[in-house]
Amino acid sequence: MTLAELIARLDLTVFAGETGLQRPVKSGYAGDLLSDVMARGGENVLWITIQIHPNIVAVAVLKDLAGVVISGGRTPEPETVQRAEKEGLPLLGSALGAFELAGRLHGLGLRGA
Repeated sequence: MTLAELIARLDLTVFAGETGLQRPVKSGYAGDLLSDVMARGGENVLWITIQIHPNIVAVAVLKDLAGVVISGGRTPEPETVQRAEKEGLPLLGSALGAFELAGRLHGLGLRGA
């Protein structure tokens, strides 16, 4: 499944990285501790977080994640959007909380990283 397909099915908002929306997503991860994401994240993993600061972009790029979804209706800081755009990182948003969003992704066939 691609990010574009997930965006359509889950009504996600695209904040940045539109050029990367055809990237495949192989699994998902939900968490807010950056060091844990660095330990568990990997290529083509979709990360769900409530974090909105620019460090999420650095971690996502370092781990070659498929993209980042900010849950709970939060809006990323302007610098976060700028960095994500510069890196070509899909930065998405959802009004759903992390628990419900993860459940819906699981229902679409994604499994944990």
